[in-house]
Amino acid sequence: MMGQPARIGFVGVGRMGANMARRLRDRQETIVALYDQDRSITTTLATELGCEAAASPARVAELASIIFTVVSDDAAMRQIFSATDTESLLRHAKDRLFINCATLSPAVQVEVETLVTQRGGRSLEACMASSITQARQGTLYLMCGGRWDAFESATPLLEKLSAHLRYIGSAGEAAKVKALVNMVMNCNTAALAEGLGLGAALGLDLTMLLDIFAQTGAASRVLETDGEDMQNRAHDCYFSAAHAAKDSGIALALAKTVELSVPLAQATYDQYLRLVELGKGELDKSAVSELTFKDRSSR
Repeated sequence: MMGQPARIGFVGVGRMGANMARRLRDRQETIVALYDQDRSITTTLATELGCEAAASPARVAELASIIFTVVSDDAAMRQIFSATDTESLLRHAKDRLFINCATLSPAVQVEVETLVTQRGGRSLEACMASSITQARQGTLYLMCGGRWDAFESATPLLEKLSAHLRYIGSAGEAAKVKALVNMVMNCNTAALAEGLGLGAALGLDLTMLLDIFAQTGAASRVLETDGEDMQNRAHDCYFSAAHAAKDSGIALALAKTVELSVPLAQATYDQYLRLVELGKGELDKSAVSELTFKDRSSR
């Protein structure tokens, strides 16, 4: 691969993966293949980008020298890196660099690196603390874990996707940090929902309340992104409630391994699980406010 232009593939082209692929194409990178379980999404985006809509993860790895994986959870990651499925990415892992961007448990990141290394490839986790807009604009916050040489090799490409790029440490370490980032973000989101819900129940003007929150100790990044959406019940998905539940669950599992009590994270996790149970998992995480306003039907 030395001296040759990167041939890039994507496995997982939902909201984040698709916009990362678009961004790289805008920056004159060569996208050669895409794969997603949703064939219609794959075909449409492949037509847009002028590349192959691959029939399997193995086909993406066959065509590409660098493969981004942007899948939903541990189970999906284990499937595309299956040691027993001949159509998995491992079929053509030799001399490939896999850049894994999903929020997964640290153990799975370590597992994937081991499987890829055994087959002569390299793996890097590039955990994203950003959303769809940042993926499209190339302003992601990326936290990376894996071997240093893999990080160095990926850096020129990752710089085209990110405004902030940080190496955390060995495989699994960035995944730990990402779990904590999302745990705190989710707690902040649930707390903001309760504050606005209580404010509404007390008859306070929410526009005024949001303005005061922004200028006091109640300010947060979540306030900027979700405050008005909670007020207006605008829950178009940027980061889903289902993903919030999944990520808080990863953090809770980590806390259990070190025997640490995290009651706020547990309460937040329970709230997001409730949203999923109500069939609202695909709404944005701001929809947790549907559980905290007295006049809303999800209570």
